[in-house]
Amino acid sequence: MLTDAARATSNLITVVINTDGTASFELPRSENGQGITTSTAMLIAEELDLPVDRVKVTLAPARPELVFNQLTGGSNTTVSTFTPIRVAAAIAKGALLDAAALELGDTVANLTTKAGVVEAPGGRTVSYGDLAAKAAVSSPRRVEVELTTKRDYTVIGTPQNRLDARAAVTGAKQYTLDLDVPDAKPTMICRAPTLNGKPKAIRNRAAVEAMPGITDVALVPTGVAVRGETFGQCIDAVRALDVSWIDGTVAGQSDATVLKALRAAEVPLVVPKLGPLVKTVDADFTFWFRSNSSLEPNCAIADVRKDGAEVWGACKSPITAAEEIATMLGMAPTAVKFHVMEGGGSFGRKLFYDAAVEAAQCSKAIGKPVRLMWHRTDDSRVGRTHPMATTRIRASYAAGEVLTYEQRHTSVKTDFGHGLGEIITALAGKLPVGDIGFSQTIFALTQEVPYNFGATNQLLNEVDLGFNTSSMRNIYSPDVAAARELVVDQLAKKLGKDPYRFRREFTKSERARAVLDKVAQAGSWGRSMAPGTAQGIALHKEYKGVNAVLVEIDCRPGTVNRTVRDGVTGPRVTKVVMAVDVGLAINPRGLEAQMQGGIMDGLANMLTSSLHLQDGAFLEGSWDNYFYTREWNVPPVVEVHIMPSDSEEPGGAGEFGVASTGAAVVCAFARATGTMPTSFPLQHTKPLAFTPKTRIPPVPESPTDGLDHTY
Repeated sequence: MLTDAARATSNLITVVINTDGTASFELPRSENGQGITTSTAMLIAEELDLPVDRVKVTLAPARPELVFNQLTGGSNTTVSTFTPIRVAAAIAKGALLDAAALELGDTVANLTTKAGVVEAPGGRTVSYGDLAAKAAVSSPRRVEVELTTKRDYTVIGTPQNRLDARAAVTGAKQYTLDLDVPDAKPTMICRAPTLNGKPKAIRNRAAVEAMPGITDVALVPTGVAVRGETFGQCIDAVRALDVSWIDGTVAGQSDATVLKALRAAEVPLVVPKLGPLVKTVDADFTFWFRSNSSLEPNCAIADVRKDGAEVWGACKSPITAAEEIATMLGMAPTAVKFHVMEGGGSFGRKLFYDAAVEAAQCSKAIGKPVRLMWHRTDDSRVGRTHPMATTRIRASYAAGEVLTYEQRHTSVKTDFGHGLGEIITALAGKLPVGDIGFSQTIFALTQEVPYNFGATNQLLNEVDLGFNTSSMRNIYSPDVAAARELVVDQLAKKLGKDPYRFRREFTKSERARAVLDKVAQAGSWGRSMAPGTAQGIALHKEYKGVNAVLVEIDCRPGTVNRTVRDGVTGPRVTKVVMAVDVGLAINPRGLEAQMQGGIMDGLANMLTSSLHLQDGAFLEGSWDNYFYTREWNVPPVVEVHIMPSDSEEPGGAGEFGVASTGAAVVCAFARATGTMPTSFPLQHTKPLAFTPKTRIPPVPESPTDGLDHTY
């Protein structure tokens, strides 16, 4: 769907040849650490015959004329841009060769290129830089290009380090808050004690305005904005504010009440229990809320004036963001410029532009430019979450065959209010019927049972309970796949078969058998292990690819009962072996990194990371009490095997490693403990491992020691 939506305007891109011999390209997508600027540079380098480090890829601002073609999501960037970018580069190369033919007095057919230099017979040469101006044309013209074929690739398919790696680790890379926008002073927001609460009145405005460094205090729809000389002064002001509030959208709600609402919305399973010859496996799972916070907190810079506005931020749907901000400000869409910055993490979070909208609201209310940053506590409590869900499965079997497979996934509504990247589908996505259409379409397109299990059907039902949700490095797959693979293990056990061989026997494709065989061989599937430890294996198919994961887990008391300061431990995954086939791998090193990141997310989803809802607010107030995979839970052994492929096309990679890893982890846990887990992450229902931070004031005091430990 995303690929087809982008196709109509995919030709509206430009590769520029500079006089210094480099090439430049504005990528109409959002880079948040996934490495697409490097893989895009590789595509251009391949067609231009340039060294990769001489291709400069930056991010395009919001371009409304691209319509559906500036949305970054669904692991679709490389899938949809692979051919258009190569064509643009090939057109540029063709123009350079035409100019070189005139310059060197020969025919294009006799010319060769190497590393940015055109050479004619006899050794005469001219560089791309010298040809740049001469190759330019003053009017459009129709041309034909022949793209480099796979057998001639010298760049695509070779491992490349990220072009921005040094800048990222040395602090030279510029993120939103690094920008020097004149008079854009630090700004933060004091928020309500319940999720999505609204401010009613400020009782001590004058006192807060008089605090050191504070320049402005203003009511905005989501709270009270304070603008100051430093973020530390803003934190002090937020903590000092005395505000009366209107309760938010989930006031009084808790984990238990949301779960009850989901249970009430569940759609019945339809296949009856037929016995005694036909038997069934029934299973029922709960997946709690998880935070979609990224390492970089939500932030944006905005400068709203009477006749227009400029906004800077990392955003995966900038056209929608600019159009929505323009509507909110009462301006024409063309009056708002949205500059897309590189972000420090996302995977669904930055499909939404909450900080950008708030920054524009703050700038409008204050009448000055603002540099808005969410506090970490805001990120955890008010930001986007992966929805709570239940999923139930009934599978029937007889005579060594699986006859039916039913899965009913019931979830808090996933927000698709970003649409396909522009305002019309975004507005449709915010309507009850429109959002159901998005969710059902995406569920149907992404969820596939990769096994021949007879009559198979999977249904989604979502209920709108007033939460701020979004996709989170996969939408439905991590939960759906974990439940499915646990039931697959149960079916294998009932039929007296080994979990690996059962999957191999019932899978639908040779690609799936190949990745299963690879992890079974590389991970020594079936090896003897100590009591309390076990292996688990899982298979997943999505994004035009397939992968399998084998894990080993240690559930012995000595491991489970480890103690660490301000953290949780529990079972430890000691080994992960993944085999992945995404078709053509543009950058194998980047793909490996994506899988490693997905493995960490998969561990977190199933073992430790969740949000606890109590009295209308989430208790977790930052990373110190949100237990993402930490050093003491990282597997000592992680192997990623990229499978050879004959495919001419790439598949999606950004989200691919999460679902299969989480599924393999819970399968290993079930085998190690002899009990099938039903609530995820495993740590969620245990006593809190942290003391919740205050709700009034809404953010904790800034740490002052700086020597012991800070968060």
